[in-house]
Amino acid sequence: MNSLKDILYKVNINAVVGSTDLRVNNLHFNSKEIKDNDVFVAIKGSATDGHRYVDNAIGQGALVIVCEQFPETIAKGITYLEVQNSSVALAIMASNYYGNPSENLKLVGVTGTNGKTTIATLLYQLFKKAGYKVGLLSTVIVKVDDKAYEATHTTPDSLTINRYLKEMNDEGVEFCFMEVSSHGIHQKRTEGLSFEGGIFTNLTHDHLDYHDTFAEYRDVKKTFFDNLKKEAFALVNVDDKNGIVMLQNTKARQYKYALKSFADYKAQILENQFGGLLLKLNDSEVWTKLIGNFNAYNVLAIFATAELLGLEKQEVLRLISALESVSGRFQYLVSKEKITAIVDYAHTPDALKNVLETINSIRTKNEELITVVGCGGDRDATKRPKMGHIASALSTKTIFTSDNPRSEVAEAIIEDMEKGVEPQNFKKIVSITDRKQAIKTACQMANSGDIILIAGKGHETYQEIKGKRYDFDDYKIVETLLKQLEK
Repeated sequence: MNSLKDILYKVNINAVVGSTDLRVNNLHFNSKEIKDNDVFVAIKGSATDGHRYVDNAIGQGALVIVCEQFPETIAKGITYLEVQNSSVALAIMASNYYGNPSENLKLVGVTGTNGKTTIATLLYQLFKKAGYKVGLLSTVIVKVDDKAYEATHTTPDSLTINRYLKEMNDEGVEFCFMEVSSHGIHQKRTEGLSFEGGIFTNLTHDHLDYHDTFAEYRDVKKTFFDNLKKEAFALVNVDDKNGIVMLQNTKARQYKYALKSFADYKAQILENQFGGLLLKLNDSEVWTKLIGNFNAYNVLAIFATAELLGLEKQEVLRLISALESVSGRFQYLVSKEKITAIVDYAHTPDALKNVLETINSIRTKNEELITVVGCGGDRDATKRPKMGHIASALSTKTIFTSDNPRSEVAEAIIEDMEKGVEPQNFKKIVSITDRKQAIKTACQMANSGDIILIAGKGHETYQEIKGKRYDFDDYKIVETLLKQLEK
């Protein structure tokens, strides 16, 4: 049992009905999970309003209700707490409940449209190789040092975050690297956490199905930096004009990284090939197995962060050269027929453009570049014509296909993509709804030396259609299909 007063430390409470001098069991925001003597926090979500389930929670045994407005009927023996924002209250209470675990390790948040997973995962890899106990909270996986858990959201709910952080404390983890999404910031899931530093990668067209405007999307990201403590560091990519915006009100120590602009941490690409990159980081050269201009930014951010966290420069350079690419991020294989297949998570216009420009900068132009790409359903539809335009303009052949159509009709999504294709590129495109068939067609089209890019799903091992998830792994499928063609 826990003291309710201890759990409520630093929570702004407008009004109280009943006693706070109580011992309680668990915190929940889902009324179905409530048991005797639990606290129910009523959250106004995008899909449903938790205030509708207050009576259910009490029926399940809730002793305390935290809400933004008191219900009309007040039940006897129940403590009600009115707060300004239930999501903020939940995040602070979750942190208190688990003993403020973020204060007992060095937590670094990575935010931006592209690069979050790569940077967080590679920092985890680098610090593990340096001999530390490390945690990772990413889109792909959650790791408590060597233990792995399946990830469900880019930024989990605040209870889940703090539960993992508490487990990291128990395991003696010293550093944790965490993807911080705009959804997570907006929904206050990171409130109450003590960050040692924040990294801003870039800001491009994404999530406008959730945020009304690009300015709102940018400003939500900015609040993460606004809330950093003065002892923390704020590291931003200033080749993106939004990087400077992130620093405007932060109290944290400010550092900049860039390939093109004046910055504290500079990178220059000396060699760029399918085998990797030769980079000059400030005044030191390093070879990395990672590929492409966008990975030069990622490596630079990792280099800067490791130094800011106290690692010695020469050790950081040695460790960078040993890093392996992240699952579904420019993951490639070469068949016996010398066909190169690349699987990448690129699901935004900017990410797709980066990957295609990278391939085009490496290839000799004597070979075909065949791109297989789709767009997700129930997500920002305005990016679909842009994705169609970029894929058809920067590839020699393009196959539009299904991604995760979710509740939408896949053919309608493909039609939206086709609207962005310029007349001179019509002859380059073909549309095949079935994703496996689209990948198979690309393999059949390819000759020795050609390159196939399969974009959009990356590390995902499923396809979501009409509420069901079907096993689907781009990498395994293209690997199998190319082997079949060898026979």
